[in-house]
Amino acid sequence: MTEVWGSSELSQGETRPTPGTPCWTSLLVRDLEATKEFYGGLFGWSYYSPGPRQLGPYVRATLDGRDVAGIGELPRGRQLANAWTTYLASEDADVAAEWIRCSGGTVGVGPLAAEDAGRLVLASDPAGAPFGVWQGQELVGPQLVGVPGTPVWHELVTHDAAMVVKFYRALFGYDVKPAGSVESDTLVLHLDGRPVAAVRGVGAGLRHPHWMTYFEVADVDAAARRAVELGGRVLSEPHDALGDPGAVGAAAGPGRMATVTDPEGAVFTLLHTAR
Repeated sequence: MTEVWGSSELSQGETRPTPGTPCWTSLLVRDLEATKEFYGGLFGWSYYSPGPRQLGPYVRATLDGRDVAGIGELPRGRQLANAWTTYLASEDADVAAEWIRCSGGTVGVGPLAAEDAGRLVLASDPAGAPFGVWQGQELVGPQLVGVPGTPVWHELVTHDAAMVVKFYRALFGYDVKPAGSVESDTLVLHLDGRPVAAVRGVGAGLRHPHWMTYFEVADVDAAARRAVELGGRVLSEPHDALGDPGAVGAAAGPGRMATVTDPEGAVFTLLHTAR
């Protein structure tokens, strides 16, 4: 897999990700304790609270003591769809928020400071897909990537890839290259000469455009079974990615994947990358 963050280990204080790079992944849930149990059982995550949060209870998930993702609890009465949120790195979250507002997107939260960790924006692109912008300070990104239990790829699933990619390209200056066959509406976003994410158009029938997070696992079939045992569901059965027209195959080479949900319905993809 071409690792999104460009290194197998990242520490706080190291070089910041290039603006536009997926740099953090988080989830808002209704039942924080039950969700911690699910992902702990699936990925082996442990958790700690980094301190009070304006948006409610929040924990960071860790592997071997290194931060890999975040999970927060929704305030009572808030009706939001459960979904993993991909955060894109920015040098100035305030400037990014103003640009999003002026370019057909919507800013739902922020810009606001997350204590000393950084500054964030929660927004939606012109097609309605939610995403985050993260200006890292104490936390510039995950401290461990490319191993089982960590996010390794991000893909925007939308109606029309060519149309919505203009928004992201203008915001972050991506180089855009096609993936798969000519008939495939999939584009790979590059920064500094390497693929960092993809945009896949699936047509007008898509109900909710969204960013998909891919988590590396040692065994996709076993992980999919485990997700069901823990209360999740399998949406796409395990299958080989070799020859898949999507950007994962283009960026990572052959592998195996399955799409699943957690008990609250948040969708994510399990991926084992052939190395």
